[in-house]
Parts: sequence; C-alpha cells; structure tokens
Amino acid sequence: MSLFAIDASASPLGRINPVAKLAATLVVSITLLLSIDPVSAAVTLAATLVLLAFSRLRAREVWLRVWPIGVAALIGGAATVLYGRPSGTVFFEWGLVRVSEGSLSLAAAIVLRVLAIALPSVVLFITTDPTDLADGLAQLLRLPARFVLGALAGLRLVGLLVDDWRELALARRARGVADRGRIRRFLGQAFALFVLSIRRGTKLATAMEARGFGSDAPRTWARPSRLGWRDAVLLALAAVIAAASVTAAVLAGTWTLVFAL
Repeated sequence: MSLFAIDASASPLGRINPVAKLAATLVVSITLLLSIDPVSAAVTLAATLVLLAFSRLRAREVWLRVWPIGVAALIGGAATVLYGRPSGTVFFEWGLVRVSEGSLSLAAAIVLRVLAIALPSVVLFITTDPTDLADGLAQLLRLPARFVLGALAGLRLVGLLVDDWRELALARRARGVADRGRIRRFLGQAFALFVLSIRRGTKLATAMEARGFGSDAPRTWARPSRLGWRDAVLLALAAVIAAASVTAAVLAGTWTLVFAL
C-alpha cells in the first residue's frame, strides 16, 4: 500500500478499476475547467459529498488528505478577493487592494472550483492501489510497460523516503548537528536525502534490469485488468454530475466559458 492510498477493501470504490476512476475524474474536471462560475462547481461539489457518504470511507482519513487543498483554496480565494478584477459595487479600496462585488463572486467560484476538482480526485486516488493502477494503464490503455513499472517502483519508494527523512533527522539530532540553524539543517538534510534517493534508485534500477523488467519481450501480467459494470456505473455517474452542473449553471445564467473571459 502506498503512502497516499488507504485500505479501502470495504469501500465500493476500492473494487472499481483505476482506469475508470481516472476517466471519471477527467470527465468532471474538464467540465469544471470550461467555466469559472460558482453554480456548476457547487453542484459538482454537493454531488461529490453525497456520493462520498456512500463510499464507506472514514471521515478522518479523507480529511487528513483533503485539508491542505482546502487551505490552498481559501488562500487563493482570499487573494482573489483582495486583488481580483474589480466589477460591480466596490466595498473597500486601499492602494492595490480593492474588494468588489465581482471579486467576491470570482473568489467564491475559484474556491468551489478547486474543491470540486480536487475532492473527487483525492477520494478516487486514495482508494486505488498503485499496482492495480499500473496494471490498468499497461493493459487497458496500452502504455509502455517499462514506463509504467518504473513509475510504480518510484511511487512505492515514496513511503521509504518519508522514513529516511525521519531517520536522518533523528540521527543528526543524536550527533548534535540539528541543534541550531533550521535553514542550514533543512538544506543539509535535504541534500543527504537526495544522495540517498539516487543510490537507492540506482540499485533498484539495476535489480529490475537483472530481473528482466527492461526486456522487449512480450510481458505477461499476474493480475488481469478488466472493466465491468461497476466501472460503467461510475462513468455514468460522472457524466450525469457533469451534465447537471452545466445545466444548472446555464439555467442560473452564470455559465461563462473561460475562452470568453
């Protein structure tokens, strides 16, 4: 299991093919990227939250992975409120800061848009095993096996990098190196981790090459990746959510293509 994925065997999302999850995420994301308006993003976000309630995922597990995105969305919204394009009634003005009706509306649209795009992506990603994703990319999408397996091996090492960082910090603290100078300590520790990751990556590449991962011979797969009715249901739900968000925005008169801005 990767650093970001969780044990989602009890969740219906864990039994869906990762390729179908990727396609569903793209359908919803591309639809939201076509327009910057609060209505379509709010409809998508509300529908995602409703479906999330039936995913049987723990709220704490989802929250730990979503809260940085929420903070980033709020920061982007605050910057838009203060420095966005002014339009309509101006509520506050001081130097370069100008809070207007248009900037508030745009900030709300940006915050909802970021959350509506990020939440489905994060939820589907944390319920996906990296090996299943690699199987789907190579077998269904016909991506090069060498690229897919190399990316899978690199993703598997992310958790080890976190452990290495923690061990380096404890070792440097035990030697008295980490007592002063936080910036110098961070840079030194980051360089040590960089060197360690290069060595580990070199050894991993040599081991994989010795086991025939770089061969041009036809590859067999231990676990076949297939699409089923669950995948079709997820894709249908994504299409319905995208259509509903666009329809609601058009009826509300807020749908505005980004090309027309």
